[in-house]
Amino acid sequence: MVSWKGIYFILTLFCGSFFGSIFMLGPFLPLMFVSPSCYRWINNRLVATWLTLPVALLETMFGVKVIITGDAFVPGERSVIIMNHRTRMDWLFLWNCLMRYSYLRLEKICLKASLKSVPGFENSKARSNDFAEKNGLQKYEYVLHPRTTGFTFVVDRLREGKNLDAVHDITVAYPHNMPQTEKHLLLGDFPKEIHFHVRRYPVDTLPESREGLQLWCHKRWEEKEERLRSFYEGEKNFHFTGQTVIPPCKSELRVLVLKVLSILYWTLFSPAMCLLIYLYSLVRWYFIITVVIFVLLERIFGGLEIVELACYRFFHKQPHLNVKKNE
Repeated sequence: MVSWKGIYFILTLFCGSFFGSIFMLGPFLPLMFVSPSCYRWINNRLVATWLTLPVALLETMFGVKVIITGDAFVPGERSVIIMNHRTRMDWLFLWNCLMRYSYLRLEKICLKASLKSVPGFENSKARSNDFAEKNGLQKYEYVLHPRTTGFTFVVDRLREGKNLDAVHDITVAYPHNMPQTEKHLLLGDFPKEIHFHVRRYPVDTLPESREGLQLWCHKRWEEKEERLRSFYEGEKNFHFTGQTVIPPCKSELRVLVLKVLSILYWTLFSPAMCLLIYLYSLVRWYFIITVVIFVLLERIFGGLEIVELACYRFFHKQPHLNVKKNE
């Protein structure tokens, strides 16, 4: 049966995302065609305000407990995060971890388009086992075999541009209930506890070759399998690793204040925007035009991020074009 908690959670996130895109990001769209870097700086911070909302709702309204052990994050560090998946919702719950280390405004998720329709861990596990059998690999019980092509590509490109400081390997586990899809959240099935175990690998400790990186990644997943086996067959915590709870760079009081402010802001924001649309014709026209622009960008170019990337590439090629003209 659908729960009021689930309906409240989904509707609050959707309305905040929708009206936030229109009334917070929309006014800065022209800046993207003039200074993509400034637009991205502003965009990151505006989006981060919304990313605090699911964290606040999960922990403050629904009592989800988050426990983080392992290596500490370095605030502002340029990092690639790799993580196992137990549910379709791991990416959402990861924000509860990242907010405590000021990573929300820096986080970007890389996901194959085909994975948007993946139904869940159990169905994906069957495919992972087929992959293991075809390639003579060990079958896993608690993790899926990693597809290393994307990982090696991202790490190689970031290292080439000297834009990578470390790789953070995060293992996520759920000692009690484990909601698999958005449907479970709609039914009010929120996890009681989420455990994150973090391992940090400085970039200079990574293998140089692509083949070496692939083997390195497979090794990390072997370790995850054993770590999760010990977790679920033991006391259902990561204390057996010998690495204690990581102190957050934000105090828990500061995290609490941020969560309360986030709930207050987004609870009032969406109704306020609806009221403005109802009262003022100028706001209605702005709303309609901005929605049409977003839809056209999606239909014609494949999304706003594609246009932003094209603008960024154009402005960063200009100096090279000027040099060639002078020659």
